[in-house]
Amino acid sequence: MHFFPTIRRYWFMIGLVAVFVLTVADASRTISGFGQWIAAHGGPNTVIVLIFLFSGLMLDPRQVRAGLQNTPGTLITLAMIFVVSPIVAALLSLIPMETGVIIGLFIVAVMPSTLSSGVVMSAAAGGNAAHALFVTVLANILSVFVIPVSLSLLLVLVGNQTSVVIDKWSIMFKLGSLVLLPLAGGVILSRMGGYRVQRLHPAMQLLNQLLVLSIIWMGLSQTRQAIITSGESLAVVVLVAFLFHALLLALAALAVRFFKLGRGRRESLFFIGAQKTLPLSIIVQVSLFASFGLALVFCVVHHIIHLMMDGYLVGRLRN
Repeated sequence: MHFFPTIRRYWFMIGLVAVFVLTVADASRTISGFGQWIAAHGGPNTVIVLIFLFSGLMLDPRQVRAGLQNTPGTLITLAMIFVVSPIVAALLSLIPMETGVIIGLFIVAVMPSTLSSGVVMSAAAGGNAAHALFVTVLANILSVFVIPVSLSLLLVLVGNQTSVVIDKWSIMFKLGSLVLLPLAGGVILSRMGGYRVQRLHPAMQLLNQLLVLSIIWMGLSQTRQAIITSGESLAVVVLVAFLFHALLLALAALAVRFFKLGRGRRESLFFIGAQKTLPLSIIVQVSLFASFGLALVFCVVHHIIHLMMDGYLVGRLRN
């Protein structure tokens, strides 16, 4: 009888594995073909808008105000997201590997924290959910302005291997329309709906996680052939993705010791500072780097790997 509680507890991880296996192993390409069709008809954009809309509906302004009380933790976590992470990616890019892998690494590195799993894992590990939520929302808002600049700086390291040029204002406008407007709209609707909206929070949380799985499915559908034919490149992607997240967690642990962040404050640094959102990374890859299939492979594989690593870390910190 312990089987079903285990499934309920780890259903998202089970869903990740199931989506990966079913999409990649489907020789008929029915599953991946449908995913490609949806992705080509505005699927990722629609899903991102819904994710941020539901996130705004679930956002409690009181929790955000409570998160303001931990200013040092907020600044340290934001530094991890927007400064430390790109530096780590820049150093890893010195390792000889294909351009697509490097671009995928850079895209992931400039992303803000994921909207759902980071807050949930922070709370599950004994952290302050209010602070985790506050930093997550703040990081996603700031990312609209930071991503075009930091990604442009990182791409200089790629040299002449790619002619991709980022239109900072265009990508800023796109991120703003996909992130800020739905988030603000959700907050407004939440205030108007009051208690009726609050009662729907558990259902919206579940729906948000299902939407994240749908983004992963669309990403896998677009990269299925690249994954199957990548051979040694896939092994490099897995290794670099693991190494990237492991280094971020190690640096977060050093920051916890240096700044003496105790239980309840350290968790946000681990799970919000080191985790990266997948939906926005897919949007950036598809919009700017469509010719680099390995970049999309890296975004999807990294998301799966870092959730597995952090799932283990939750248990370690909780105990």
